[in-house]
Amino acid sequence: MKAEKEDLLTGIQVLDLADEKASFCSKLLADLGARVIKIERPGGDSSRKIGPFLRGVPNPERSLFFYHNNTNKLGITLNLEHEDGKEIFLKLLKKTDIVIETFRPNYLRQIGLGFDVLSRMNPKLILVSVTGFGENGPRSQYESCDLVASAYGGQMYVSGSPSTPPLKSFGEQSYYTASLFAAIGILIALRKRAHTGRGEHMDISLQESVASTLDHVMVRYFYDRIIPKRQGNLSWNHFSFILPCKDGHIHLTISTQWETLIEWIASEGMAEDLMDEKWKDEEYRLRNIDHVMDILQRWTRTHSVQELFELGQLMRFPWAPVYSLKEVLNNAQLQAREFFIDVEHPEIGTSLKYPGAPYKFSRYSSDRWKRAPLIGEDNVQIYQGELGLSDEELQRLSSLKVI
Repeated sequence: MKAEKEDLLTGIQVLDLADEKASFCSKLLADLGARVIKIERPGGDSSRKIGPFLRGVPNPERSLFFYHNNTNKLGITLNLEHEDGKEIFLKLLKKTDIVIETFRPNYLRQIGLGFDVLSRMNPKLILVSVTGFGENGPRSQYESCDLVASAYGGQMYVSGSPSTPPLKSFGEQSYYTASLFAAIGILIALRKRAHTGRGEHMDISLQESVASTLDHVMVRYFYDRIIPKRQGNLSWNHFSFILPCKDGHIHLTISTQWETLIEWIASEGMAEDLMDEKWKDEEYRLRNIDHVMDILQRWTRTHSVQELFELGQLMRFPWAPVYSLKEVLNNAQLQAREFFIDVEHPEIGTSLKYPGAPYKFSRYSSDRWKRAPLIGEDNVQIYQGELGLSDEELQRLSSLKVI
C-alpha cells in the first residue's frame, strides 16, 4: 500500500514570497506535496530573526519559528527590485501555479510585477496577497502585525479576565488563521481553474481573518445587540469553565446531568446549598454561575486532574484536562497516532521533533518531511539545473546582490 500512495498536490508549483504572515500557508501546501520554492531576499527573510532560537543563540539559520513554518520547501535568494531579479522571477513564473506574497498593497505593481503583468505571462496563475488590512480601504497602507490584527479584529477585546485589560491570544494566531483561509482559498481556486483555465488574485486581510473567527461574539451582537465582555475561564454561554485541581486545571461543563454531578459532590459532603431544588433550574444556575463556580472549585481542588477526568468520562461528562505542553508531548493518543515526527537536520548533526500533519489519507503519503531550507540552499539546483544559468552568471548575480 505504501508504494501506491501519492502526494495530493503533486505537480503544483508554488513561489513563496511570504514572510511570517503567511509562510504557514505555503507550508501546508508543501506538506501536501506541492513543490514550494521559498524566495528570500539575499541574506535571508526577516522571519529568520524571530525566536526562539536553537540552543538560545540568535542566528538566521537557527530560528525555530522559521524551521516550523518552512518544512518541505526548497530555498533560493532573489532580489525582485533588480531588473535581473525580475527577469529570473518571470522565468520561474512560467511553470508556476501559485504565488503567495505578504508585501504592502501595490508593492508588486510598483516594481512592475503586478497581477496584470504576471497573469499575462501566465494566465493560469493564482496570486495570493496576505496583508494587514487588505488591498484597499482607508487603512490598507498601514503596517500591521499579529498584535495589531488581534486588537483591530476584535479578538483581544473579549480575551482575558473581567478584572484585567484585554489580552492577546498566545502565539501568532492571526497569521495562522489567515494562512488557513488562504490555503482553503487556493484549493478552491485550483478547482475553479480546472474548469475555467484561468487563475485568480486572492486578497486576504489579517484583520478580516481574525474578525471571521468571532462566531458567537458577532452573532450575539447582530441578533441581541449584546457586546460580550471578557469572562476569563468561563465560556460565553456559562455552560462550561476551567477550574483548579490539586495538580492542574480541568475543563468541565454543567450543561448536562446536573443532578448526577451534584449527587457525586454531595457524596463527598461538599455540595453545600447546591442540593436545593432551585438549582435544578438551568436558567437559575446560569444567572448565579459565580456561586456555582465557587462551590465547584472548592470541590475540584480536593481531586487530581486525572481522577476527575477519568471518573467524569465514566459518567459521560464531556470533561477534559487542561494539558501542559509536556503532557501533550507525552499524550498516549497522539503517540499512538504518531503525530509527532522527527526531522533530520544534517547541518547540526541531529534531528528535531515537529508536530506532524493533523490529517491522514488512505492514499496520501504523509511521511515525507524535509527541514526548512538554509539561506539560498537551492540556488544552484534551480538557477543552473532548471533555468540553465552558468557559473559565471551566478557569480555575476551574486556580486550584484541579485541572489
